[in-house]
Amino acid sequence: MPNLIPQLLPHLESHRIAGLDAGLKAVYPYYDRQSLANLPASVCHWLGVPGFGNQPLCDPILAAAGGPFRRVIVLVVDGLGLEQFERFIHMGVDNSGGYSLWPRLLSDGFLAPLTSVVPATTTSALTTLWTGRTPAEHGVMGYEMVLKEYGLIANMITHSPATFVGDVGGLRRAGFQPETFLPVPTLGPHLAAHGVQTHAFQHFSIARSGLSTMLFPQVNVIPFRTLSDLWVSVPAFLESQRAGQLYTYIYWGELDELSHRFGPHDRRVDLEFANFSFLFEYFYKELRKSSRGDTLLLMTADHGHLHTPANPVYELKNHPVLASCLHMIPSGENRLAYLYLRPGKEEQAINYIERTWPGDFVTLPSEQVIASGLMGTGQPHPRLAERLGDWVMVAQGDAYLWWADKENMLRGRHGGLSHTEMLIPLFGMVI
Repeated sequence: MPNLIPQLLPHLESHRIAGLDAGLKAVYPYYDRQSLANLPASVCHWLGVPGFGNQPLCDPILAAAGGPFRRVIVLVVDGLGLEQFERFIHMGVDNSGGYSLWPRLLSDGFLAPLTSVVPATTTSALTTLWTGRTPAEHGVMGYEMVLKEYGLIANMITHSPATFVGDVGGLRRAGFQPETFLPVPTLGPHLAAHGVQTHAFQHFSIARSGLSTMLFPQVNVIPFRTLSDLWVSVPAFLESQRAGQLYTYIYWGELDELSHRFGPHDRRVDLEFANFSFLFEYFYKELRKSSRGDTLLLMTADHGHLHTPANPVYELKNHPVLASCLHMIPSGENRLAYLYLRPGKEEQAINYIERTWPGDFVTLPSEQVIASGLMGTGQPHPRLAERLGDWVMVAQGDAYLWWADKENMLRGRHGGLSHTEMLIPLFGMVI
């Protein structure tokens, strides 16, 4: 089956958004049938049920997969960008690092490039995967987000005030209800209405989290503890569900955690993916034992990772002039920051950014970002403008803005528009 990267990648890399310049090397989201936002409708296509959310993926990808299928499995490897995955494949060709599985699997499957969404971050991307809608539509605009209706900046992973520690789910005390927070339907009820059972395998530490609660109505959530647990449990579970149609979602987050802490090219990351690959081969062989040609297995990611060396020049605490222009700390992502400016301070703030970090950031008025469709077209979320603030800082190169009042421990980041962050793989094979 085909490697679609030579055919499809040049189009993604050359894609531009009219009237918007986010930097010379920016990769823009391709919401028109070649992004993460198009995967939910494609799952419906492969299961033979009515569409959901955006359009399905482009015809070459749909044709490479074939179908329809009785079962679709989507595995999300958090933080596995296309560039990183291709590096692992090359290591497999060299028979080094324990990755030899992937060249063998690719000979039987297909590999295609997709873009993530903007911002290229877990909260926004996973919400897109479960709503079929872009961030502009579903309104989850990053790791940290202003919720004006609750008077705070929220951590959208933990559903707590962004500055709080150990207060997972604390937004409920302010009246926040993850079950009703999204203004758009989610995939679980849609599939259930058409006779498809939906199951989600999540690490036990997040299986009942606020984010999971928000995304998984009418979804059977199955916790796992380790990769060994996961890859033994999934085939056993699928074998017990031989009747009817099935959508199985699997999320694995360890690669992202290590990439954040040590950087995406650290040896720990390489070894973790080698371990993942070794155990994934066991999973694949177990599925093959009961192979009937009615299952489509897909692997993708929410975003990639960029190496960002520690540099105090990018820490807001070292720039009191800029801080004095803001009426609250920024929100969003370190690589895509949303600025809320004091009245009359706009010119001073923008001039300071351009003088202090020449070429490191492109600053764009938020209304221009919204109008351009960078974060999606369709019906915008009613609170979209207030969640993006006044200006958006798009990081260039390995720049970032760190505003948290704690030590900057991150050596890998995402959220921006670089090739490394925005391009993700879609690997698929029929079993």
